[in-house]
Amino acid sequence: MLRSILIGIAQTGIFRAQWTRQINEEWIRELAENRPDLSMPNIRRTADLMNKAIRDCLIEGHENLIECLELPDPNDRHVLAAAIQGRADAIVTFNLKDFPAAYLEKYQIEPLHPDDFLINQIDLVQGPVLPAIHEQRTVLKNPPISAEDLVSNLEKRGLPQTAARLRSLKMLI
Repeated sequence: MLRSILIGIAQTGIFRAQWTRQINEEWIRELAENRPDLSMPNIRRTADLMNKAIRDCLIEGHENLIECLELPDPNDRHVLAAAIQGRADAIVTFNLKDFPAAYLEKYQIEPLHPDDFLINQIDLVQGPVLPAIHEQRTVLKNPPISAEDLVSNLEKRGLPQTAARLRSLKMLI
């Protein structure tokens, strides 16, 4: 659900969502491991749809930056390299411990938890954000998801601020 919401909001043009093929492969692998009920063809189809949904989302040419970066987890350097190459303002991740704000600051990139990122989007540009969330929710048909179910899902996934804000705006999502 979070991925769908972020893609839906990105499609409004409020922010530029970017990633790399390697980032895609990482979440595909992790999702396949954690959700054996999902087939690999369906997961890959989701990745393809994401790549088609967001214009110019795939960052390339960042590989030469990877080796010169220092992060607590060296395996995350490719994410920062892509953010630098793509001139991103932020890296939205649950994994904040591996993206120290002080280090990212020299690249003018802010590490943001998805909860903080979504709250910022809702507070700053509620007009297009809430309809985008509504659209992502109503697209789900099997099974359909109510506004309350969406809010509960976000809360369970570690987005308590977003859940609380959307709960108060339930009639709009």
